[in-house]
Amino acid sequence: MNSTDKKFRRRAEARPDEMLDAALAVFAEKGFAATKVDEVARRAGVSKGTVYLYFPSKEALMEGIVRRAVAPIAERALPDMAQFEGDPRLPIAMLVHTLQNLLSDPNNLAVPRLILREIMNFPAIAELYRREVLGKVIPALTALVARGVASGQLRKVDPEMTVRSIVGPIVAHVALSEVFGVRPEEGLALDRLVENHLDILFHGISPAGGEETP
Repeated sequence: MNSTDKKFRRRAEARPDEMLDAALAVFAEKGFAATKVDEVARRAGVSKGTVYLYFPSKEALMEGIVRRAVAPIAERALPDMAQFEGDPRLPIAMLVHTLQNLLSDPNNLAVPRLILREIMNFPAIAELYRREVLGKVIPALTALVARGVASGQLRKVDPEMTVRSIVGPIVAHVALSEVFGVRPEEGLALDRLVENHLDILFHGISPAGGEETP
């Protein structure tokens, strides 16, 4: 393969991401309903037909955006969590810090911001996020907490409700900041939120006299 062929192949492989970047930008500016595929094509610098070659609909673009955003969790954090047999606080902390790192990137933060804004008007987007994100994270976390309770490494808490306590503060923090504009003086402050959240969480679910927070 000559250098020209390699360059063309790299360009072709990059195109889906370029289109998703463009779609996310236009969705954020105009809203999902008002966005047209040809606007995404213009933003990406390709033809409308090229967009449809990779993504057959506007909904497929949204699905691609969500799948790409959660890929680091789906590919790394969830498999590790499913196989973990030690102190469950360790993978919980790793998951929360992974979310922190992801949401610290404005491009990644734009995804939940868009979902929160559009979710009431477009139930299909809510179902997509439930299937691709919540439907994967919640069962894995619930099983992890249940194993921790069974092994005595966690107090006898309700695994299902405890998972809501793990993810709920992060969802609420992002919603308060990005939907309602209620945020700390220095901005989103995810590092402060995560440190405070894990401190409260682990003191609540750790057995009495247990080890210090990981």
